[in-house]
Amino acid sequence: MSESKNKKLGLIQSRGVGDCIISLPIANYYRRQGWDIYWPICENFIPNFQDSVPWVHWIPIPVDTGAFFYDVPMKRLKNFKCDEIIVLYQALTGHDFHETPYFQHTKFDQCKYIVANVPFLEKWKLAECIIRNPAREQALYDRLVKNPNYVVIHLQGSDHRATFDASTIPSDWQIIEITEQTNCIFDWLTILEKAQSLVMVDSVFANLVDQLGIGDDRYFIPRSHIGLTPVLGQHWTWLDK
Repeated sequence: MSESKNKKLGLIQSRGVGDCIISLPIANYYRRQGWDIYWPICENFIPNFQDSVPWVHWIPIPVDTGAFFYDVPMKRLKNFKCDEIIVLYQALTGHDFHETPYFQHTKFDQCKYIVANVPFLEKWKLAECIIRNPAREQALYDRLVKNPNYVVIHLQGSDHRATFDASTIPSDWQIIEITEQTNCIFDWLTILEKAQSLVMVDSVFANLVDQLGIGDDRYFIPRSHIGLTPVLGQHWTWLDK
């Protein structure tokens, strides 16, 4: 097989999974223009994406004392001879990304799209980016769902666990809390789509639900200040954190 003659675009956003979900439509925007996408991410995140987003050249990066954020990804992308490299961090210790004229005036997800020169509305084209695995989704659904009336809650962010008053849920409904049941976040899509309600802390699953437009009874629990809270494109009921 001959090597692709397309230009190579490297993206630097080695973590976390939520940031990668937010940024996937940026990669897809460039893919539609004929670029090959190279993306170093923390090696433990690879199972989430290798089968669901196979059109990206995922480069596993070992997590260390700090070089995995920028230095190692930059070195790897240069080794792959990328024609252009875009850094998607809005701020990072030791770098001046935050000195852009828009940093103080936009949300962190908007910053990524501005620096990548991609229309922000592309963020809600996540469905175009992924290949679903119906068998894995159904297997998780069959294992967890015991009642057709159920609510899905996700309370654990990367550095924060939210609280939620479950007494507001009808007593005859099942409560399914998203925990480490699978190594691929997209396995949850069928469960999310068939839920009567969704209660999400500001984290990866809230991004997933919002960007895919899943559900119509959504509850959002904030956890960060305005600059680090993503722009939500769907209607959510906001709960007191």
